Amino acid sequence: MSHTYLTTEELATRMKYDALTIRNRLKDSVLLEGIHYFRPFGGRKILFIWGAVEEDMQKFSQVTGLVPM
Repeated sequence: MSHTYLTTEELATRMKYDALTIRNRLKDSVLLEGIHYFRPFGGRKILFIWGAVEEDMQKFSQVTGLVPM
């Protein structure tokens, strides 16, 4: 199984959000640990799973016509 893992800064660039927004708001309310991101080796660093983030963004926008924020 092949996944694309992104740092917070890389995810922010792809999503066109500020990295601080992802760290403070999205990570705590929209992006879920174990589904959208994980902490490799139990450390502090966070890696986002692009496929899961993209899939949920598309699902949400199809249901509401909006992108989560």
